[in-house]
Amino acid sequence: MLRFITSDLSRATAQRGGCSISRAIRLVSSASPRYKSASKFNEESSNPEDAADATSTMLSEAADFQKRLQYKNRLTWWEILQRRAQRIREGKRSDSDTLDGVKTTAVAERTRGDSFSYVCLPFKDDLFLRDFYINSPGRLRFGHLFQDLDALAGRVAARHCKPAEPMNVTASIDRIYVTKKIDEIDKYNFVLAGYVTYTGRSSMEICIKGFAYTGPVPKDINKDIVNEDADKCFISANFTFVARNPITHKAHAVNKILPTTEKEWADYKRAESHNAAKKMRAKSENLNKVPPTGEESRMIHHLFFAARAVKAAEKKPENVAFMEDTRVSATQIQQPQYRNRNGFIFGGYLLRQTFELAYCAAGAFSRAAPRFVSLDNTTFSAPVPVGCVLFMDAEVCYAEHVHEPKEDASSAAHLNALFADYDTAANEVSDDPHELISVPGTLIQVKVATKIRSLSDAKHLTESGKFVYSFFVPRDASGIFDSPGYSSVIPVSYGEMIDYVEGRRRAYETAAYAQQLKLNGDVEY
Repeated sequence: MLRFITSDLSRATAQRGGCSISRAIRLVSSASPRYKSASKFNEESSNPEDAADATSTMLSEAADFQKRLQYKNRLTWWEILQRRAQRIREGKRSDSDTLDGVKTTAVAERTRGDSFSYVCLPFKDDLFLRDFYINSPGRLRFGHLFQDLDALAGRVAARHCKPAEPMNVTASIDRIYVTKKIDEIDKYNFVLAGYVTYTGRSSMEICIKGFAYTGPVPKDINKDIVNEDADKCFISANFTFVARNPITHKAHAVNKILPTTEKEWADYKRAESHNAAKKMRAKSENLNKVPPTGEESRMIHHLFFAARAVKAAEKKPENVAFMEDTRVSATQIQQPQYRNRNGFIFGGYLLRQTFELAYCAAGAFSRAAPRFVSLDNTTFSAPVPVGCVLFMDAEVCYAEHVHEPKEDASSAAHLNALFADYDTAANEVSDDPHELISVPGTLIQVKVATKIRSLSDAKHLTESGKFVYSFFVPRDASGIFDSPGYSSVIPVSYGEMIDYVEGRRRAYETAAYAQQLKLNGDVEY
């Protein structure tokens, strides 16, 4: 079984009830050479307080880096560069920096238990680990959790493919969905559990669920945790991995999943039906190929007049923004410290970066600290090589109001005039709302488009993926922020209108997904 040990430092702080950073450095550096440089920095600083602050940041990065070093037979980047040069001299080519081929092409059958893996994140018991995963309002920093979800899914895929060792890559994320509100992470110990639910010829659908315990984590963690602790599930995620032969550059057949219980067979059939329906929708409902429905066309016309009314107004209504004004961007050079075993940027790291940019866009738009609700269907269009330039552009593409039962449909005259009949898409699906959106507020979707280019090519950009994150901001937020009220976004161009229509469709799909989870008994809330 897989159990990640977070770091030597986290163990030291946990054993001593959360000692100071400087003391923890001395405790760990005596036993582990990894923290010698940090200890030296702390001892030689003329200002102990400044040194402690700087060292805290350094150790957070060190803890994150150490987890990535736990991959078996991981090569350093220097060794990879030498191996690449040697392959070029020999006229060889591999899609992976570490794999020279697969061990076998034979296909066998594997059960869910064969691929089951898990990760423990004891936030209640480990002060240092908690500090690394906390965000500015004191809640869970989901960007870091996404890295763990993707890494665990990769481990599950590798276990399922044994004894072969193909090149497994994240092809898509069907959804990451928060099923229960977890605010005070100091009160919980987390377990992330993953397993294969469905296989195609060369693809694997991997389900990851997160469980929150107010006491110690279970001593014996196995695949039965999914059913036995459904009431403790706080997050559900579905990844699709594909296997490739790095030498032939073709798809590699994976072992078949063999369901052994009625529940496993139900999951398998549901995944099979879902994949077929997704392919059908891609052909029949793709707005790049098929025009909007009659209702959606009327909505676009209504939004067109709403945009004109706002532009003509002497004073723009409060908390209303044009879509183009919500855009934020970021550009990064991709460094080798965040690579996967194949030499490309780790998918979980991309999730973290795009999520935090989306969080910035949602926060600036709503003037509050948003709560993460869902990551919608995401396809990784192209791998992101180390050394390339990554461009990320985020914008609020859809916003919807959640009202009190007796509240007017918009709570404000100007919003009623602008968005009547069009701001309650997801809430019409169910009379039993998610606890995250059970209070009045704004549901916000942020789309992050990513593109890459080589430093040596200033002209050609390649799309690498689009990520759509959903957040919720309560109307009457408390704490460090004033009550933000409701927020509304207005599309202007036809392209923005299409983004808005797609956002409304996703709102329905997310609500339907939540209902399906509940009906299947996968979560209890």
